[in-house]
Amino acid sequence: MESSTVRRITPQDAGRMRALRLEMLADSPLAFLETLAQAAARPHDGYRDRLARSATGPELAQFVTDPGSGPLTGHAGGTIIAEEPQVTVVFSVYLTPACRGGKLLARLVETIADWSTAAGRHELMLEVVTGNDRAVRAYEKLGFEDTGVRQPHPTVPVLTQLQMRRRI
Repeated sequence: MESSTVRRITPQDAGRMRALRLEMLADSPLAFLETLAQAAARPHDGYRDRLARSATGPELAQFVTDPGSGPLTGHAGGTIIAEEPQVTVVFSVYLTPACRGGKLLARLVETIADWSTAAGRHELMLEVVTGNDRAVRAYEKLGFEDTGVRQPHPTVPVLTQLQMRRRI
């Protein structure tokens, strides 16, 4: 799977991305901001429209790991928020279980870092559910540091998220 291409999403990826999104939500329901039922109910055109907004431009992007045929095996997005327009927020990071533990996570994050730098942003920020130590360790290996900031999970308020940042 390490031979997968890491590339920016296109609207033509809607069917494969829908399948990956449903897998993401089934595998890690607390990591993302929608439920499996919400994602399953979204029509195909809704996926295509969402991907079209992420396919070009400096403010929102989604990247995937593509083995060339068959299902997509990973995803990560980058966006900006009004409060910190100089920072790229990394979101919806996911690798299929068979692809975890290798170099694909680093390749996804470095692709977002390159996109961010090209847009003039030199810091990445992400949030991880507190207690997801495997994810924290993986991000630390990629140069992210725990900022000490904690906030309630946006959809499950009894959970807490920790914030991590990395200069690029």
